[in-house]
Amino acid sequence: MENRTARMTILIDPIKKQLFDDICARQDLTSSQVIRKLMRQYIVENAGSRELPAWLAGHPGKAGMPPR
Repeated sequence: MENRTARMTILIDPIKKQLFDDICARQDLTSSQVIRKLMRQYIVENAGSRELPAWLAGHPGKAGMPPR
């Protein structure tokens, strides 16, 4: 899996953030966990011909790949 972490700061509407945080909490997830999952899905679905790291290449969400 990933070896290091990097910080990303985003600006969002406070109402959307509160809704997002509430939904995450109801699913017993942190907002960071959900954002990381969304980013992985986005990368896999939009990588095109880029070679993906082994830990990401088999990620569920790739068209034609069964979820793990």
